[in-house]
Amino acid sequence: AVIIDFTGPWEVFQDTGVPGRNDPAFRLYTVSESTAPIRASGGMQIIPDYTLANAPAPKVIVIPAQSKPSAAVLDWIRKSYQNADMTMSVCTGAFVLAKTGLLSGKDATTFHDAYKRFAVQFPDVHLKRGARFVDDGNLATAGGLSSGIDLALHVIERYFGREVAAKTAYTMEYQGQGWMNADSNQLYTKSAVSTAEHPLCLVCGMDVEPKTAPKSVYKGKTYYFCSNDDKATFDAAPEKFAERDRLWESRDPR
Repeated sequence: AVIIDFTGPWEVFQDTGVPGRNDPAFRLYTVSESTAPIRASGGMQIIPDYTLANAPAPKVIVIPAQSKPSAAVLDWIRKSYQNADMTMSVCTGAFVLAKTGLLSGKDATTFHDAYKRFAVQFPDVHLKRGARFVDDGNLATAGGLSSGIDLALHVIERYFGREVAAKTAYTMEYQGQGWMNADSNQLYTKSAVSTAEHPLCLVCGMDVEPKTAPKSVYKGKTYYFCSNDDKATFDAAPEKFAERDRLWESRDPR
């Protein structure tokens, strides 16, 4: 799991103070399939508070970027969503949420380098590029990494109003304004175009080294990838990625 995706929102919910209340606004806890330690990004070790079987019913669910979710995790999200006020994903946690089927037919966003992959994998979800977050009632998705902080502040505003959200941001010394403007990620609507001189992974959009990168040839064109997993993703549906690449280039002449 990616640290900032859940510790960012955790800090927001932790620091929320509501006038006239002495008790914390939120009771925070982590949930996993077991309470065995988890190695998150950067090597941080986390011991989950609860398992899927004994976790208290949540009112807010935060889904960070993480490794492939099990069927049990997806089922827990679907069931918990029914009584939650908000189920939110951060970064590529949107892939996990989309796999539950809850995003079908809805607007959503994700990490900017995952736009193409998300659009190919979940064509029934209306992907919003350049959104800091997308709020769809009791479902919400944030862009990459720090976007989760803004979505969490937006959730605070929904619960307690703008003044409490602004005070929380002030307490954190967080000066980002994205939580007040969901469309403030417009910088990421444009994507660098892969060229022979500067090839990019077609699946994730990251730089690749042609001499060592995995590659596939489709309709006479060579595509390079960051990893064998990305190559396998492309090879499973090359026509979809190639078409998305063509459409993307036509939208962004760079």
